[in-house]
Amino acid sequence: MVNPFVATLRLIAFLGWTLVLLPPYLAVLAASGFHAARFTRFYFRRVARICGFHVVVHGTPAGLVRPVMFVSNHSSYLDIVILGSLLPACFVAKTEVAGWPGFGFLARIARTVFVARRRGGSARERDLLRRRLDGGDSLILFPEGTSNDGNRVLPFKSSLFAVVEAPLADSSLPVVQPVSVAYTRLDGMPMGRAFRSFYAWYGDMTLAGHLFEALGLGEATVEVTFHAPVTLADFGDRKALANHCHDVVANGVVRALCGRPLPPALPHPAAAVAEA
Repeated sequence: MVNPFVATLRLIAFLGWTLVLLPPYLAVLAASGFHAARFTRFYFRRVARICGFHVVVHGTPAGLVRPVMFVSNHSSYLDIVILGSLLPACFVAKTEVAGWPGFGFLARIARTVFVARRRGGSARERDLLRRRLDGGDSLILFPEGTSNDGNRVLPFKSSLFAVVEAPLADSSLPVVQPVSVAYTRLDGMPMGRAFRSFYAWYGDMTLAGHLFEALGLGEATVEVTFHAPVTLADFGDRKALANHCHDVVANGVVRALCGRPLPPALPHPAAAVAEA
């Protein structure tokens, strides 16, 4: 099932691609943070192919003429490869990720926003995220606050939506777009619960062991659904917004796992839409 030879080749290819792209990326990062986000998407597209991912997209990402906060379910760190290959945006991650060997370094140079998941820290995290949105960065947030087994979506933490409560520098409310990520097929066959755990990272799984096993499998189909963008004005308060995003994302995951993806989402009037 897990092919160590394939896993080794993919790991070598991943490390080689990263080392080749690192010097030009650092040069782009020093010149322009905005263009660095687009360079990162180019990097992740090749990483997705190296890992054996076939990414199927339903719907359209909200146009990046203005900052967007994308909110997605979270199965594992592999979601970062998938979403990073589609969106020129910066990730929001817990502070512990900054200390991970190798991946922490990549997260820091990719301009990831690190937030502390502790009581009483919401005001600081809100201000940090707000500065990035005001600066023109789109953000990718995993509001479950942790990863899971890939078969369900945990409740969204409404405190992480505090950043969208106040207008941006241009007096407009931030656009929020729910996104569903589902690992649906392995070598063209429907992926059951047993195989999905090879791509989901949760519990006491070790990072190195999990990565090696995931790289040693075949070609995985990952379906990403971009749902209709919304703003806080559509719901009145952040808890209602968080609940709406959770329900939409969870429904998208269930439908993708059942082979019944949602139809393309209509754009929100506040969000310009561009080709993915």
